[in-house]
Amino acid sequence: MTNSSAQSIRGPMRGPRGPTTIVDLVRTSAAAAHLILKSKWAPPTHPFPISFALPGRLSPRRCPPQSGSTAAAAEAARIPPAMATACPPLSLQPAYLPGRSARARRPPPAVRCSAVGEVMAETAAVGTAEEPLLVSAIKGRKVERPPVWLMRQAGSYQLLCERHPSFRERSENVDLVVEISLQPWKVFKPDGVILFSDILTPLPGMNIPFDIVKGKGPVIFDPLRTAAAVNEVREFVPEEWVPYVGQALNILREEVNNEAAVLGFVGAPFTLASYCVEGGSSKNFSKIKKMAFSEPEVNNEAAVLGFVGAPFTLASYCVEGGSSKNFSKIKKMAFSEPEKFTTSMANYIKYQADNGAQAVQIFDSWATELSPVDFEEFSLPYLKQIVDSVKETHPELPLILYASGSGGLLERLPLTGVDVVSLDWTVDMAEGRKRLGSNIAVQGNVDPGVLFGSKEFISKRIFDTVQKAGNSGHVLNLGHGIKVGTPEENVAHFFEVAKGIRY
Repeated sequence: MTNSSAQSIRGPMRGPRGPTTIVDLVRTSAAAAHLILKSKWAPPTHPFPISFALPGRLSPRRCPPQSGSTAAAAEAARIPPAMATACPPLSLQPAYLPGRSARARRPPPAVRCSAVGEVMAETAAVGTAEEPLLVSAIKGRKVERPPVWLMRQAGSYQLLCERHPSFRERSENVDLVVEISLQPWKVFKPDGVILFSDILTPLPGMNIPFDIVKGKGPVIFDPLRTAAAVNEVREFVPEEWVPYVGQALNILREEVNNEAAVLGFVGAPFTLASYCVEGGSSKNFSKIKKMAFSEPEVNNEAAVLGFVGAPFTLASYCVEGGSSKNFSKIKKMAFSEPEKFTTSMANYIKYQADNGAQAVQIFDSWATELSPVDFEEFSLPYLKQIVDSVKETHPELPLILYASGSGGLLERLPLTGVDVVSLDWTVDMAEGRKRLGSNIAVQGNVDPGVLFGSKEFISKRIFDTVQKAGNSGHVLNLGHGIKVGTPEENVAHFFEVAKGIRY
């Protein structure tokens, strides 16, 4: 493989320059790779697992360097056929990577084999004027292929990093949020376009100041470890504190125009509480666990848990005061009335939906720190409270729950009432489907490391995941955010293969 074809992800993302025919774009994965290599797209570089879908916590020194444009020359690679399955056979078609013009957005005919072996020409599955493909799949409607998007797909933009080195500046500016959110969609055309933001974005509106410190990541300046500190926390009012989120979502809906679903997201109560108690990221969450597992009669800190609730990841940052190795502070808390975070996140979801989000993903990044019995006590009830509140006013809004490292919790996740459970790659998709039951959709769960492999290997893992997930109620994704250094031609190949599959 040449250096040009092995170039890693970095730099800003742009669409194709100059006239390019559809045939040129879709004939081979090499053509797609060439297009992406010109784009200079990059994933996030921060190591903190608090916002897997986003290119969040970039410090200025981590902004990837810009390299000159590189031409990729590669021979056309034959995509291996789908593996045998009890479902109707899948056949791969070249990916459709549309350009900017209205004519270019019209998908070419796709050819697939029917269950009886007939070859038929038909139009590739795309979102309708009424409902994007991703939403249709989540709702269990018949679709021709699984919708696909990638967590952390919104790439980092070197020029933006130079001009706006603060992550909060980039994520709180409407124009920048829209530009960064649309970067992957303009190049890869995923079926989901997720808002560029972070799960900690609501904290200032709750009177919890934080920042992203160079070389350290997110830091909560005044961790919440006493009842007095909790009393200073306000209920979050999105309209007052994050109007740019609503404005950006409205613009994204106009730009995407139902060709993809616009995705919002929030942090789960336990995850948010973890950040607030631990004071940042943590390796062992000892602070929040110390608080959660102690008797309130002994430590008189029950009121603190009233704030922490289930959004464990966010609360961990607030209580620990930043990153933590053991989350001892937040685990010391004993939960009582967890209304502030839970109500705030429910309101935040409704706000995003009212401003254009067609689905919302809830990130419970630190749920993996809880045993099944503790998850049932400290996270599940509050996640369910959020879902119930949202469904009262927005019954048709799909809610996706991502809980990293949740293999031991799978049977409990549907009890939250969400519409989709996003699996990480440590769970076999077929086993996950069986354990979750037939009344819930799934998302995932290709190992992000697979994208460092050969194109043949990537294709094989995609086929395996899709076949095990079945032909309905599945959103193809990674089991975690895309990793820094992932070869960009492999990202192009992932989308090409995924969008060529037919049930």
